[in-house]
Amino acid sequence: MFCFLKCGKEVNLTEIVVSSEPITLVGAGRAFESDLETCLKVAPGLVAADGGALVCLAQGHMPQVVIGDMDSLSASGMAAIPQERIHHIAEQDSTDFDKSLRHISAPVIVGVGFTGARLDHQLACFNALVRHADRRCVLLGETDIAFLAPPNIALPLTAGTRVSLFPMGLVEGVSEGLKWPIGGLVFTPDGQIGTSNIATGPLEIEMTSPKMIVIMPRVCLEMVVRALETQPAQWPALSK
Repeated sequence: MFCFLKCGKEVNLTEIVVSSEPITLVGAGRAFESDLETCLKVAPGLVAADGGALVCLAQGHMPQVVIGDMDSLSASGMAAIPQERIHHIAEQDSTDFDKSLRHISAPVIVGVGFTGARLDHQLACFNALVRHADRRCVLLGETDIAFLAPPNIALPLTAGTRVSLFPMGLVEGVSEGLKWPIGGLVFTPDGQIGTSNIATGPLEIEMTSPKMIVIMPRVCLEMVVRALETQPAQWPALSK
């Protein structure tokens, strides 16, 4: 089920898209046709963040919704999309990824076109994942996926799978199934990080706060999306 709460040029509602299925969110960064098809297999709803609509159109897909400040959607792109699908959010204090993330309610959001092109945009996406910790989102890159660790998650990984942990703030955790267990460690951006840990088999991790970005090979995308979709523990929305 995929529905829209409001149509029009200016939007102030909390939710623009409400879906009972995972949503693919497309950005204006690097996104190959195979990437989009990979995402749509696990997240069939299609939403574009501003100029990501041009990526969708170029690959033969019409986005069901476009969200953003519309500063990178060309006039021809705007004309090609039914106007009721375009949701203009004029404020300039956040990125189009941030705008989209906070206005989509779905079990999981799979983002493509948000990594690889510009490092500052990629870092801003990690910031948005933490600031909107109640939204479950997996970012797909050329070689990796990245997502905010929920309070706990179990993944049926095979031995040897790379599992990197990058803190966006102070966070602790415990693990089962990592070559180097994380129990007893205090992670901070300017201190302990967890680059290139290795799974010894099925993985279980628990985190004390919504501050840890998990980075794994992109082959794990479907596994992670299904785990986030079916395992109930999640972080509350940050207080305004």
